[in-house]
Amino acid sequence: MRKYIRHPTDIPIKYKIEENDPHKHEFLKNIGHEGLCFQSKEYIEKGTELIIHIPIREPEFVIKGLVVWCRKADKDYEVGIKFLDVHSEYRVRMVEQICYIEHYRKEVLVTEGRKLSHSEAAKEWVEKFADDFPR
Repeated sequence: MRKYIRHPTDIPIKYKIEENDPHKHEFLKNIGHEGLCFQSKEYIEKGTELIIHIPIREPEFVIKGLVVWCRKADKDYEVGIKFLDVHSEYRVRMVEQICYIEHYRKEVLVTEGRKLSHSEAAKEWVEKFADDFPR
């Protein structure tokens, strides 16, 4: 079983270092049971704790993470995050599926011109792809 599932890079995330900091907006690269990777316009020091929001549904998925690596990738950086909440596995699996559903919703709009609600997109995605989703 893959530890990380690759996601389309059109899934937005927000992060901040301190509770009162403004959010910085970036894009998710992948997410798994233990952490995630996102693109960043700036270098983030290893060991930095972040508050991460994935605003694709209400309420937003919010989790604390620790930067375990940060490396140059073209013009930006890729930042590897380890989740600090070890009891988040179920929530992370839900976010993985929501990421795929949101991407599907956007893809249908572009390729077919159909505007789906979140629930319509979820229903269609489950019917078409849920059996192939890694467990």
